[in-house]
Amino acid sequence: MTTLLPGPLVDDVWLSTHLDDPRLAVLDATALLPSPRHDGDHRSASGRAGWAERHVPGSRHADLTGDLSDPGAPYHFAVPAPDALAAALARLGVGEGSEVVVYDTGGGIWAARLWWMLRAISVPAAVLDGGLAAWEAAGRPVAAGDRGPGPAAVPLTPLPRPGLWSDIEEVAAISRGERPGVLVCALPSGGYAGSVPSRYSRRGHIPGSVSLPGRGLPAAELQETVRELGDASPVVLYCGGGISAAGAALALTLLGREDVSVYDGSLEEWSKDPERPLELGG
Repeated sequence: MTTLLPGPLVDDVWLSTHLDDPRLAVLDATALLPSPRHDGDHRSASGRAGWAERHVPGSRHADLTGDLSDPGAPYHFAVPAPDALAAALARLGVGEGSEVVVYDTGGGIWAARLWWMLRAISVPAAVLDGGLAAWEAAGRPVAAGDRGPGPAAVPLTPLPRPGLWSDIEEVAAISRGERPGVLVCALPSGGYAGSVPSRYSRRGHIPGSVSLPGRGLPAAELQETVRELGDASPVVLYCGGGISAAGAALALTLLGREDVSVYDGSLEEWSKDPERPLELGG
């Protein structure tokens, strides 16, 4: 069966044309993550209230701070096990045969995070280019209200794709030069350098990693950075909690890289262990 989606990114025209297709589910993945006021200041919250105020008609809110994270993990936003993720998606109306468009109101990284989670279990998914802001700027209709859960779907059978997630030991081995690959930090430059407060106990970046911010990087600079990565493979992305890293993963995928992985625990997990080194400076 051919996929409905044209690729990892769709625009408002495409979504408007296909919004009533019964195969399509539209999810708002917005979460709230304020900038830290001091080291160790980790505050996050669901974006459901904002979705209830304004959203793409027919969309549902996907809570990356709750249902779509693993509550038993030692860090925030941890990806759930495949079967748990499939069950959570079913409660959002995403089941066998569904294809998903994800958007947010936070610059695209939350949508990219959910897109990566879906991609990792072989669910056809795409991100709405420009999110809700682009949808509204084009004069598309918005809806309001929260009527509670809609009808659930038959849970899909997750088909995990190998190589899309990396763990702490793989990252440590790449950092030490003991296995192939390149580490890429998707935090803004200040987070990479350790010159601004961190949500975690220690500042800095994993030794051996290069900087590639997960959002706001001009296209020409992004392409130049990708060229500088050369043939090193795989490209393992991390940030503070695996969110900005997903934004960078989407950008690299759009540029044709297929050897991309996300370190889910990122600096929240890494920084908890005082034996794991961190470097300061750009």
